[in-house]
Order: sequence, then structure tokens, then C-alpha cells
Amino acid sequence: MPRLIDPPAGSALDIEEVTARLDESGVDLTDEASIARCTDLLAGLSRNPDFLADRVIAALKESYSDQLTLNRYTAQVFLLHRSPRGFYLRANMWPSQRDAAFAASGPAAFSYGVPHDHNFHFLTAGYFGPGYVSDYYDYDPETVDGRLGEPLDLKFVERHSLSHGKMMLYRAHRDIHSQFPPASLSVSLNIMDEGEQVPWRDQYIVDLEKGTIAKRPTLTSSEMLLRCAVHLTGNGKDVAEQFAKAHPVPRVRANAIGALAAVEEGSARAAVLERGMADGDPRVRDDCQRWLAL
Repeated sequence: MPRLIDPPAGSALDIEEVTARLDESGVDLTDEASIARCTDLLAGLSRNPDFLADRVIAALKESYSDQLTLNRYTAQVFLLHRSPRGFYLRANMWPSQRDAAFAASGPAAFSYGVPHDHNFHFLTAGYFGPGYVSDYYDYDPETVDGRLGEPLDLKFVERHSLSHGKMMLYRAHRDIHSQFPPASLSVSLNIMDEGEQVPWRDQYIVDLEKGTIAKRPTLTSSEMLLRCAVHLTGNGKDVAEQFAKAHPVPRVRANAIGALAAVEEGSARAAVLERGMADGDPRVRDDCQRWLAL
């Protein structure tokens, strides 16, 4: 499960000091010294009972314009700081089953009941309320190719809630959790890795009953554009062919092959997918084999 961290003692910190010090030192959640600095700062921010309310009120007065521009996530996410040094600080709102947001959007909108891992490291602290509840599982990413339906040899660890003052380090491609609503509205604070490598890493949604990979939801804009390009222009097929042959990310090669196959029919479609089945990565071969069977 995510690594439980005992928050260091200290005084409350304001967000301006926290973001300035994070920007100055940088964030590397694979490095113990960096984790220690982040832990100290996030703990200080979580002890400040007023900063988030002040930010929320200010954003409401400004019609939330900066959030609509900068926030790439859902409405439950309140962006606090995006750093040019490859990380960001955010607050996450977690509604209970009694809250109107839950009733309007349903549990999946907040990832409740959607077991998943993450393709980045992040440090999180409970800021307000009893905290969301998670069933935590562990798996060994070194034994996994990433094919849909692939067994993960999941190991259940425990159920845990992120209540106020608790802190955890989620490890990329290691910790899987299935989240459940808190007893009442809760808020967590996160320091998130946003390096250039993150969009190219797969995230897994897990079928807990079967213990297998159910979905790989990560998708970049270039992969979507490939689909459009091959339909709209002949040059688009040339670009997709290059991506299918030489792109360093297996998922992108597979999606390029899928885009090329989508504009063909019959034996021509089968030929595209059969070529893909010669790819050196098992994820690409598996995708092409599944698509060929459709």
C-alpha cells in the first residue's frame, strides 16, 4: 500500500511560503531528501485551517477563470499551484454519499469503486474531514507487461482512511486502491509529479474479482489526433505509419496501428493488424490480436 508517513511536528505554513520553497528546491518523489522536504511543507500547509477557504472564496469572486484555464482534472480538483519545475499542488474534494455532488454525478465521477494505480508518484495529506476510505492492494510492476486481462497477482494489504493529519506517499505503478466515499465531505492536499514522462506511462484500472488489468485509460492528444488525421488526409496515413513503426511508446504504436486499421476493411484491415502483431512489445501484439478478433 502507499507508504504511511508520520507528519513532522511544526507550525502552520501559508501557501505562498510553501510554493516558494517547493519551487526553490524542486520536487523528486523518488528521492528521500526531496520527500522529507515535501513532507515538512505539506504538513505545515495541512495545519493551516484558513488558507484553502481563502483561496476558494477568492476563486469564486473571480468566477473561477484561472481554474478553468489551468486545471486539467475534474471539478473535484482545486489547483493551488503549477510549477515550471514539473510538479503541482492541488486540493481534492471528496463528497460523501449524502452530498449533492455525489447524487448528481454518481460514484464513478470521483473514482469511487474504480480500482486503479497511478502512473506518477504523489504525496497526499488529509486536510479536512474523516477522509476517503481505500482498500489497498500491492503488485509487482516488474512482472507485468500491461496487457488487458493480464493477471497482477494482487495482494490485499488493508483498508485505510485519509483522515486529517495523515500523510501517504503513493508510488507509481505499485499501489492500487479502490476508494469509497467518506462519512462526510473531506479534502486532501496533494503534491503531484508532472514530469514530461508521465503522459507516456500507462495507468491501470483493475478488475478485482479476476485480479487482472481491465483498462488502460491513459491517452494523449496526439493519439486522438492520429485517428482524425488518417480519416481526413492521405498525409495523415503517412504520419500514422511512422508512429506505428518507430514511436518509442508501445501504447502510441498500438493506437497508430488501430488508426490505420480503422480506415481499412476486410483483408486490408486484417493485414494492418497482422503487421502489428509482429511488434516487439507484448502490449502491442495483444491489442492487435484482440482488434483482429472483433
